Amino acid sequence: MEPISNRYDFVFFYDVENGNPNGDPDAGNMPRIDSETGIGIVSDVCIKRKIRNYVDLTRFGKTGYRIYVQNGSVLNELNREAYEGLNLKPVDKKLPKKIEDQIAVTKFMCDNFYDIRTFGAVMTTEVNCGQVRGPVQLCFSQSVEPVMPSEMSITRMAVTNIKDIEKAKTMGRKEYIPYGLYRLEGFVSAPLAEKSGFSKEDLDILWEALMNMFENDRSASRGLMTSRELIVFKHDSRLGNAPAHKLFDLVKAERVTDGYARHFSDYQIEVDTDNVPSGVSVNTFDYIAPAD
Repeated sequence: MEPISNRYDFVFFYDVENGNPNGDPDAGNMPRIDSETGIGIVSDVCIKRKIRNYVDLTRFGKTGYRIYVQNGSVLNELNREAYEGLNLKPVDKKLPKKIEDQIAVTKFMCDNFYDIRTFGAVMTTEVNCGQVRGPVQLCFSQSVEPVMPSEMSITRMAVTNIKDIEKAKTMGRKEYIPYGLYRLEGFVSAPLAEKSGFSKEDLDILWEALMNMFENDRSASRGLMTSRELIVFKHDSRLGNAPAHKLFDLVKAERVTDGYARHFSDYQIEVDTDNVPSGVSVNTFDYIAPAD
């Protein structure tokens, strides 16, 4: 499949009700916030994890759509597959001597692992397969308005140790926010896609994953998380026809109710299509059906 030949920028909105979208383990698993503004934050790594999980779930066993970074992966052993597939012998921490072999082992990894050719990877481990700079890059998600991190006490009827049987129940804490609408901004580079082999099919899977990744990743701790809207700006050229920030400024999420926001209907998302620069087209999605 041919790599994409157009640049893309996108804005993605999702929300959470009574849940913790991305707890901070260094802060008692409280929802991440900007300490100065109270704006909620979800890391790019968190969203990439959900995209990886979705692709693994829906494309499991399909050639070229394995996931490199996942629970239980032994990266050296995955890297070794490239050498075995090319009948090469790895040298500890070094790439092959021949330039064509260096290119071949890296290409093998890109061809076989979706997340490598999408997000890139540093594969300079003991079994060295080089580095890939991914064409898809994500910013931190930020809530449209400040969120209110909260916690509640919970009880467990069972005990862990026999010595605690007299206690009958143990106490715990649950961290959450009542509601938050989050905005994620991202970029897709055509020149980097040419290097990793990121194709139009890969791009379509990315959009599909963003709009469906919460549906099969439910957790009581994350509450109700929902993909709401995806706005995609497609450039006519490979390097782009307008700065990304000017396109992002065309997308606004505004409050349409008073008081505390508790649902997506409390907001209205608008795209100023009248001022989209020449050479850029815009598409908006509120649903993308999962591929069979």
